[in-house]
Amino acid sequence: MSEMIEEKESDIIDVKEFLKRLTEANEKHQARIEEGTQALAQNKVSWGSIIETQAVKYADNIALKFEDESYTFKEFNEWVNRYANYFTSLGVKKGNIIKILMINQSEYLFVFSAVGKIGAIGSLINSDLRESSLEHCLNLTSGNIIIVDETCYNAFNRVLPRVNLSEKTTLLYLREKDSLNVPEGYINLRQVIPDQSAENPTSTSSIKTSDYIAFVFTSGTTGMPKASIFSHSRMVGSAYLIGAVTAELTSEDTVYVPLPFYHTTALGLGWAAAFGVGAATALRRKLSISQFWEDIKKFNATAFTYVGEVCRYLLNQPPNPDDKENTVTTIIGNGLRPDIWKEFKQRFDITRVAEFYGASEIGRVFGNYLNFDCTVGFCVYPYAIVKYDYEEEKPITNENGFMEKVKVGETGLLLWELDEEGVFIGYTDLKSTEAKLFRNVFEKGDVWFNSGDLLRDQGCNHVQFIDRIGDTFRWKAQNVSTTEVEEVLNVFDPILMSSVYGVKIPGTDGRAGMASVVTNISPEEFDLKGLVNHLKKNLPPYAIPIFLRFKQELKATSTFKFKKVDLKREGYEFDLVKDPLYVMLPEKLVYILLNKEIYENIQNKKYKF
Repeated sequence: MSEMIEEKESDIIDVKEFLKRLTEANEKHQARIEEGTQALAQNKVSWGSIIETQAVKYADNIALKFEDESYTFKEFNEWVNRYANYFTSLGVKKGNIIKILMINQSEYLFVFSAVGKIGAIGSLINSDLRESSLEHCLNLTSGNIIIVDETCYNAFNRVLPRVNLSEKTTLLYLREKDSLNVPEGYINLRQVIPDQSAENPTSTSSIKTSDYIAFVFTSGTTGMPKASIFSHSRMVGSAYLIGAVTAELTSEDTVYVPLPFYHTTALGLGWAAAFGVGAATALRRKLSISQFWEDIKKFNATAFTYVGEVCRYLLNQPPNPDDKENTVTTIIGNGLRPDIWKEFKQRFDITRVAEFYGASEIGRVFGNYLNFDCTVGFCVYPYAIVKYDYEEEKPITNENGFMEKVKVGETGLLLWELDEEGVFIGYTDLKSTEAKLFRNVFEKGDVWFNSGDLLRDQGCNHVQFIDRIGDTFRWKAQNVSTTEVEEVLNVFDPILMSSVYGVKIPGTDGRAGMASVVTNISPEEFDLKGLVNHLKKNLPPYAIPIFLRFKQELKATSTFKFKKVDLKREGYEFDLVKDPLYVMLPEKLVYILLNKEIYENIQNKKYKF
């Protein structure tokens, strides 16, 4: 924990330089900012209307590149219309929900946009989920149409008997282009879509900026994933402001997006930002570090989207004399950590880091508008970074019961104020929504949104991301719910109880999963292989704990919540922890006993987790 609360005076924003850059940027982008602000305020622009506008303005420009496919803005809009008109023929209306379980491909963007043109809502299911988590997300929202692609079919089929279906449910299947297989009971989208009308649907003009376009699933602080509401305003704001203003893209650019489209980074920071300036978006089914720069060359990409882990993976690759010989000048994303920020820019000759920080649940964001190093930028809306008790894991209050803000250079918990403009849309579950709110923070009656994240105040309204808190940690660019992992562990015989938390591994971003378990047998008798198979079946790969600690008991609070502070602090420290420790090394789906040599190799970054 000490690394999270250490005060730091470096990376503080210089006031004179801040004012200089702010003046220059405002003069350069004032017209676009006013245009975007007006579009959001008028509440008439939707994602569908942007697509139709760009189809005319940039008709012959390439909008989308995927494998051996490419689509102009005009062609993109026409394919979106075919899907929209087909969905309408099935009876889909504004407010209806379509569940989407697909991997990255052109059709994902067609479907998402078609849903938006109708005013329906796409429930964007994480394609990495399995078993109980997948079942939970599919059942969390209503909706009588489910779209499944061939890659996700097996995982979906395993939970299908437990999915809430009705006589009205329609199952749509997107097969691979070279495949003829379509399961019984499914409609073949590749067969029915080409014959649909390519004309703009009449529904587009009736959709408002504030209308919902998607449910994006987030792990939150406890329990199974929650459905966070994602509105057209998020896509519209990105289209007007992120691409042209913060990332400074033009219609000559190509943005490479290898991240999954069930997350907002790919949707908003990548695709919407590119689309809004008439730039091309290049897709990849799934991120491949070994093929990353080959893809950049293939698509002639001038920018790419990232989460912090991607940049570290690229930096961990052996140096190449041609590292600077790439077409990329700008990167757009979140999570580029300060310890590698400048090194990454220098090695790959990156000139602009359009870093962002925000939450899917609330329309507030920090952005590196002024292109400073080692910062997520600044936010124009009311926020506060408050003092935080790391041992008790809660904000510190003064003698009057109110929270207090940290000083410049200090770290604390980020809160956003929910005033008349800052409305927390929330989750589909009201209890989950209320759990994210703090009331009477600085005065009676005020309401603030709890980000669940620790940030450092850098001055000049700039902040630096430090870490997550509570029962969620981030690993492999994903939020991992400790409660969800604990539930999976606890049903495996002979585990009696478990406590899951994140621990730091040198040379990695985020926290790796670690589980302390209490069993009714000795570690030597424990079926480690069986546990691995159980975890693989029920959890996505990024949620499987890297470390196992066998304990005799787990200490709990008076409210029966396990005390994790000591467990987190001790981590897998070899000389400190006397309990048996096991580790799952990279590319090895097996737990082995952690010895001194393996521990030192981990500390010396000899393994690429």
